[in-house]
Amino acid sequence: MLTPASLRTRWAALLGAFVAVALGVGVMTAMGLGLAASLDPPARAPERFGSSPVVVAGPDSLTVEVRRGPGTTRVSKKLAHPHPVDKRLLAELRKLGPVTTDGAGGAAARDTVGVDAAGVDAVGVDAAVGDVRAVVGDRARVLTGDARRQVDPAYERDAEALVAVNSLLGTAGGVTTFVSVFVTASTFAFVVALRRREFGLLRMAGATPGQVRRQVLGEALAVGVAGSSAGCALGAWGAPVLVRELVDGGVAPSWFAVPDAVMWPYHVAFWTGVSVAFAGAWVAARRAGRIGPVEALREASVDTGVLPLSRRVIGCVLLAGGLGLLAWKLGTDPAELLKRKTYTTQPMVLITAVAALAPLLVRPVVRLVGAGLPGAAGLLIRENAATSVRRSAAVAAPVLVTVALAGSLLGSAGTVAGAKGAEAQARTRADFVVTGEVGARGGAESGAGVRAEAVGRAAGSGATVAGSASTAVYVVEEGTALVRSDARAVTDVAAFAAVSRLPVVAGDVRDLDDRSIVVNEEWERHEVGQTVRVWLGDGRPVRLRIVAVLAEGTGDNGAYVTAANAGGAVVDRVEVRVGSGRGVDRAGVGAALGRAAGAGAGLGAGVTVRSAEEWLSANRPGTKAHTRLGFLVVLGIALVYTGISLAGTLVMATSARGAELRSLRLAGATRGQVRVVVMGEALVAVVAGVVLGVAVTALNLAGVVGALGVLAAPVGVVVPWGVVGGCVGACGVVAVVAVGGVLGRR
Repeated sequence: MLTPASLRTRWAALLGAFVAVALGVGVMTAMGLGLAASLDPPARAPERFGSSPVVVAGPDSLTVEVRRGPGTTRVSKKLAHPHPVDKRLLAELRKLGPVTTDGAGGAAARDTVGVDAAGVDAVGVDAAVGDVRAVVGDRARVLTGDARRQVDPAYERDAEALVAVNSLLGTAGGVTTFVSVFVTASTFAFVVALRRREFGLLRMAGATPGQVRRQVLGEALAVGVAGSSAGCALGAWGAPVLVRELVDGGVAPSWFAVPDAVMWPYHVAFWTGVSVAFAGAWVAARRAGRIGPVEALREASVDTGVLPLSRRVIGCVLLAGGLGLLAWKLGTDPAELLKRKTYTTQPMVLITAVAALAPLLVRPVVRLVGAGLPGAAGLLIRENAATSVRRSAAVAAPVLVTVALAGSLLGSAGTVAGAKGAEAQARTRADFVVTGEVGARGGAESGAGVRAEAVGRAAGSGATVAGSASTAVYVVEEGTALVRSDARAVTDVAAFAAVSRLPVVAGDVRDLDDRSIVVNEEWERHEVGQTVRVWLGDGRPVRLRIVAVLAEGTGDNGAYVTAANAGGAVVDRVEVRVGSGRGVDRAGVGAALGRAAGAGAGLGAGVTVRSAEEWLSANRPGTKAHTRLGFLVVLGIALVYTGISLAGTLVMATSARGAELRSLRLAGATRGQVRVVVMGEALVAVVAGVVLGVAVTALNLAGVVGALGVLAAPVGVVVPWGVVGGCVGACGVVAVVAVGGVLGRR
């Protein structure tokens, strides 16, 4: 009814909500355009066999039957070691037409009759597709058109990069939606709290509760439409910038670009923005409709009834649900708490719960924070902040979100990465680690890898040398899922046991032989003496007896088999342990290995010799680049939203305190003292938000630490103090500047 007039007179109060919606829609639009680019990448010509109409590639997947519902279905997993194209098939293909092979995944070259192309993973054939399919049958894959790119060296790398882009953009978009709803709802709630007298006058003038509610919702709709329109334009400008940063940061492939003529991201972002604004104002509108005419006459400085029963119940239910979910996962599946998806989304429940209960929690926290403030100014700061609960809670809530997100996301990721690094360090007793290059398509080419015998000769007779290869094994769990487990294939079990320190909980690694396997506690069958049916890295099915079981840890404790069960893998790592007897020269052994590698003394192709410490430092598990970038994007968004919310709340609140501040001046306070009191109140509320955010962070990190303890993994808490401190400092600066700007105009 009065929406146009209200918008003209209340534009300053609604500016914060407008900016929040516009920014949120802008981010969602940019993220949506990035997702559109990753879901429908541009067509690219094959690189490796671009001149061949047909490519024949060896089988690269394992397919088995599992139970699904009342029947069975066939599921597939990518093989760790794809099969090469066999000699007989090559001979038959040459009868159809010229065959192109590169033998090492590099530039293609036309072979000639008599050239042995055995061992290559793929060949190009200049022949009719039908004829090739008839010859190949089910012995290999026949690729045509864009499918020929599947054998390009960059194909799998680009596919992994697109998955990383999807993960980053999806996480950032989800958190943006969460924070925008939070900030918009908080802004409208505080606007309603400041306009109690106005709504009371409207009720006294004859307005019905429904008319008051429609006024607030009408304002929200106007803000949503205007903010979403501006946000779509902002997103269209920002999407190319975002894509360029992803490419420059190495997260996205170099060819990644914003698609043309894609409209769905704009529609999704626009209507999400309108819905966010409307949903954020819904609770505030219901509260506004309940304001009675007597509020026009009763304007108290002390907030009462700031936490209605419904919000109290919702907050308690969310808090109990968040803590219960944490405890349940800790007791049933602690490994789940160490996964990125879990420690990214789970903090949202606790943040929402504590934010909903903020008016109840802020008063005691403010009194605790302000207990040490000296003098009359300190007394005024403490009591004003404690009695004006709505204002203090509105300031503390966005700070809580930023601090909790910074501490929980980066802290959880850092804690898990630290535990993984400590596990890797504990698994080896080696003094030196020799690593080598493997083939681009899995290392099947001759000459790839490291030759353990040559390393042993270079290290001398007193050293223990153990080579191993990267592989994988596959097992059907519970009859319903085909699970891949990364594995190491060892060439000398006794030597490997001497240079390693595996977290064995049952059995003995030294009992490993060609008919057995070492598994971890995560496997469905993990008792010593049991037999498990597995498929090796090249797809061969075998039955192996469990001789040792490792602790589950952070998930990096994989399986171990012998070289006979490596499935075509080549040795890519040799660990060297120098003897501990008198006269042993560790530095001399390292120098000898370095000279042998530099002289090309038969150690292998592309061999690198490093001390165990150097190798661990270079290969220490950590937070992936795209994950950390995603977290920083999320925190940047949250910090911007916090600044918007803080500035808007403090500008509105300080502008509405004219009579109160004049009373202070009449009581003898100087202009400087008034400024100190008002700024002090804002900073105390910010500190209260920091305290609540740290409490939420502590709960989330406690869950991660508890999971590490249950899984027998190294425990060490990593708190990103620098990032948290930067967020707190930024919030404090925004609060002081916002209050100072309003007071400077008085």
